Parts: sequence; C-alpha cells; structure tokens
Amino acid sequence: MQAAHIRAHALPSVTDALRAVESVLMARGQRTARRNAWTSVLEDRRRAKDRVEAQHVMEAVAGRASLGT
Repeated sequence: MQAAHIRAHALPSVTDALRAVESVLMARGQRTARRNAWTSVLEDRRRAKDRVEAQHVMEAVAGRASLGT
C-alpha cells in the first residue's frame, strides 16, 4: 500500500485576511499621507528660514537705530 502525500495548508485567519485587504486598500492613502507629511516638513523648514532671516534684519535695523541715538 502506498502512502498518500498529504499537504497541510494553514488557512489564513480572519485577522490576516483583514490585514491583507487593508494593506491593498490603504496603500494609496498611506502614500498620500506620507507625501502630505513631507510637504508639511518642507513648508516648516521654509518658514523657519524666513523667521531667521527676518530676525537678522530686525537685529540689523535695531543696531543702526541705537547707533543713531
């Protein structure tokens, strides 16, 4: 008598199935969220640079005003 080959395949759990569906559905949304977050980081950096430049101008103007008095 020949032994039958039995292959055991674990069925994915409901949680695994939901995670797979979520990853497919959310992939585009995650890309958008990451792009929006990076855009915000770049904008914050630009504003910080502008603040530093404005501070330097204000200090220069204040220095000139104190020399004139």
